[in-house]
Amino acid sequence: MPGTNLTREEAQRRARLLTVDAYEIELDLSGAQEGGTYRSETVVRFDAAEAGETFIDLVAPAVHEVVLNGTALDAAEVFADSRIALPGLVAGRNELKVVADCAYTNTGEGLHRFVDPVDQQAYLYTQFEVPDARRVFASFEQPDLKAVFTFTVKAPEGWTVISNSPTPERPADNIWRFAPTQRISTYITALIAGPYHAVHSTYEKDGRSIPLGIYCRPSLAEFLDADHIFEVTRQGFDWFEEKFAYAYPFPKYDQLFVPEFNAGAMENAGAVTIRDQYVFRSKVTDAAYETRAETILHELAHMWFGDLVTMEWWNDLWLNESFATFTSIACQASAPGSRWPHAWTTFANSMKTWAYRQDQLPSTHPIMADIRDLDDVLVNFDGITYAKGASVLKQLVAYVGEDAFFRGVQAYFKEHAYKNTRLADLLGALEKTSGRDLTTWSKLWLETAGINILRPEIETDASGVITSFAVRQEAPALPAGAKGAVSDDAAPPRGTLRPHRIAIGLYELEGGKLVRKERVELDVDGELTAVDALVGKARPAVVLLNDDDLSYAKVRLDEQSLATVTAHLGDFAESLPRALCWASAWDMTRDGELAARDYLALVLSGIAKESDIGVVQSLQRQVKLAMDLYAAPDWRATGLAQWTEATLAHLKSAEAGSDHQLAWARAFAATARTDEQLDLLQGLLDGTEKIDGLAVDTELRWALLGRLAATGRADEAAIAAELDRDRTSAGERYAAAARASRPTAEAKEAAWASVVESADLPNAVQEAVIGGFVQSDQRELLAPYAEKYFAAVKPVWETRSHEIAQQIAVGLYPALLVSQETLDTTDAWLTSAEPNAALRRLVLESRSGVERALRAQAADAGAAS
Repeated sequence: MPGTNLTREEAQRRARLLTVDAYEIELDLSGAQEGGTYRSETVVRFDAAEAGETFIDLVAPAVHEVVLNGTALDAAEVFADSRIALPGLVAGRNELKVVADCAYTNTGEGLHRFVDPVDQQAYLYTQFEVPDARRVFASFEQPDLKAVFTFTVKAPEGWTVISNSPTPERPADNIWRFAPTQRISTYITALIAGPYHAVHSTYEKDGRSIPLGIYCRPSLAEFLDADHIFEVTRQGFDWFEEKFAYAYPFPKYDQLFVPEFNAGAMENAGAVTIRDQYVFRSKVTDAAYETRAETILHELAHMWFGDLVTMEWWNDLWLNESFATFTSIACQASAPGSRWPHAWTTFANSMKTWAYRQDQLPSTHPIMADIRDLDDVLVNFDGITYAKGASVLKQLVAYVGEDAFFRGVQAYFKEHAYKNTRLADLLGALEKTSGRDLTTWSKLWLETAGINILRPEIETDASGVITSFAVRQEAPALPAGAKGAVSDDAAPPRGTLRPHRIAIGLYELEGGKLVRKERVELDVDGELTAVDALVGKARPAVVLLNDDDLSYAKVRLDEQSLATVTAHLGDFAESLPRALCWASAWDMTRDGELAARDYLALVLSGIAKESDIGVVQSLQRQVKLAMDLYAAPDWRATGLAQWTEATLAHLKSAEAGSDHQLAWARAFAATARTDEQLDLLQGLLDGTEKIDGLAVDTELRWALLGRLAATGRADEAAIAAELDRDRTSAGERYAAAARASRPTAEAKEAAWASVVESADLPNAVQEAVIGGFVQSDQRELLAPYAEKYFAAVKPVWETRSHEIAQQIAVGLYPALLVSQETLDTTDAWLTSAEPNAALRRLVLESRSGVERALRAQAADAGAAS
């Protein structure tokens, strides 16, 4: 029998053979408080185009019955791995019944079971993307075999059960009988069950009333700001219904904040699950609220793009995620009443830098990736799928025009509602509304890999008037073996020159601020594009290519502009050009074009003037990363000392109670190192030190204690005492991280054993232990684990679930051991271990980080001479 890895060809053959009508699924979750397994009964009705055979997917400890068209099959013969063979299909209508015992998980896949330490109650939720509905019921597990689903669930007394269909009245017999769903894919079906706390409201428009629900565990109810979440949700409903000209397509909309969630959220139709860290227990900055709002809007956008109209196969996963990302940011930026009109600044500073980083890895791939099987898609939820795709969609909107873009989207929804599509369906709709031929655009942007670099070439006369202006486009060579590369036998893989729609901003210093005086928008194509519109104008202080961030490209400044920006980066009057310049500086640092010590100096000179709190927090993270990985080893301690002193100075000077004060408190807590600095952390923790306006609340207390534990200043007793103050699941995760972070061989051995040698930890606790284990100040303690990693990672990959194995493969790679020895050891393992494609990709990406760090450290060392 084949294994668990469905291939594209198998899915295509099954789709040609089958048309699935309906599932009736009965689950007995009455023993969920104890865990173990539960009974799953599935009846599925489908048509076969011809007599023959196929298979249905199921992951289960035991299968008791398989009945096909009234004939019982021997479960022991037809069930193996994750498949039930279905021989003897008849042409026309078929009916299959499968009865099995399925297992609760603690990995965030399938039906996840969590026991809240506060009330000792179990809470369940499903997570099915990509192939995990098969862990709960027998299903044809591919997106293009849509069907109608009817769920019946027996639950413990006092529980609530939520699914895609509206929740029925509480039944006296504890059996929840849901109405049939619309026609949807298996991966967006959902069940959430437990004694959840609920808040209800409605969305009212044009005589329609859409029920809205927000759910969380009772232990988080006091922190649930439901009014704010409903406000963002309603803004999204208004904006999407207007832009899409298609009413919300499902009968209700619930948002469920669930524990130990692996992703940010999941777009189950009408029943969105969201990580419950978004229910903020302590003060957070506005950047956290903005991120949460983007997540809420992203999932709401999926109700149309992904749920109403669904990709045929996972090749178009990028379009699903990119569209949701682009429209969620656009909604934040332009919806009436939005708190975040600067959302494109956040996008440029965070999402786009993720895309640039991903696109320079050896695993880079075209936006429209070649997804051969489930293993491919499971590692493809990456910066290209989300952020590069969204960047390219933003450029496509500029290329065809916003009105034409949304008219095309509206036609697309109307034509393909409740069906499956390919990219060509959307592009065809956009071509009709815009009059643009998108064939070449699609080929160059979606079917090739890599990133372009845009540089200005400016000549002036003696008086400073521009006599020549051009934009040079470069296509750096791609890593060998990269998918989507242009190559021949005589040369390394090449990148692709692409058409770009960009704006060029001309900035002058006025009253101490860099102000845009002129903007030119144009198409850039080929290696060199002349910009005649700027000839004859006075040379400005700063020329900024890709102003307004319309296209996806790395941008470099000319020498004069770079000098001005270096001295005045914090002085841009608007947040977006500042973010673009910050992002360019960070990219230059990662590329070894700007020394880590010079990047630190640039940030220290401009960050005090940065008003956007999201940008401030990104810069804080990037500086710490630069000092840990990109600074020359013999200068690293100096750089870290400079940075730590700056974080403390900013903490003390920040406005009392402000977001900036909290951000600097966290930055200082992450890097404090001297006895005096650590004494201050201890004082803030025990209350003997105070900073006016700084609330040392639960989350900040754990940040302080975490650093004290990592530096040896907090022992097990201190960690246990803090956990006594916070006997919650979050407290348990923080305590686990703190224990793993302690600078002793015994702490490292215990952490390693709990993650690698045991499979007992839930996903969220394992993630916390890995995060605590890897401390940049503890390279010597971590060095012995490089050999252990390479001995363990392949067996882990072959025996653990995907989410658990990926955490280990990425999180425990010896990324801090930046040396040629690490590269050589990795290369030897790649050759000898012969890992499968998915594991090979993850290890190659981690190796690339070490290689980049070596180059950056050499550049930083060179800057000292």
